[in-house]
Amino acid sequence: MHYYTYYDSPVGRLLLECDGTALTGLWIENQKYYAAGAADMRHIDDTQPVFDAARAWLDEYFAGAMPMVACPPLRPRGTDFQRRVWDALRHIPYGCVMTYGDIAAKLHSAPRAVGGAIGRNPISIIIPCHRVIGTNGALTGYAGGLTAKETLLRLEQNGA
Repeated sequence: MHYYTYYDSPVGRLLLECDGTALTGLWIENQKYYAAGAADMRHIDDTQPVFDAARAWLDEYFAGAMPMVACPPLRPRGTDFQRRVWDALRHIPYGCVMTYGDIAAKLHSAPRAVGGAIGRNPISIIIPCHRVIGTNGALTGYAGGLTAKETLLRLEQNGA
């Protein structure tokens, strides 16, 4: 069974999903692929310990600091390639950015394939797809919208 809750953030309302042991989704309201792959959404339950951990992490993050509390366990659903890309995103340090090409080179893949996987990231913010920029430094391709991407990057730059 999957459980859901909401979190109000500076980039909009977030929908969180867990399977009881790990966070499986975190979407910004109205983002592209919102709740894609989510299970039956009738089980709203604020009491899941995974949500407590996620809220603590998000509270620190949105307070403008690199979260020092433990990240909740994550279990994103996707293909092997997508999970490799999402794992690479988790290695981009707080307050830093990488290009699609940088990640593609690390994974011996094409930037377009990496961009497709990044766009399907089911755990926004905690798996920091907002830290990926275009080769020329442009803010491109964020499923949550470029305003949200800019807000998240500015928040990290101010807190780094």
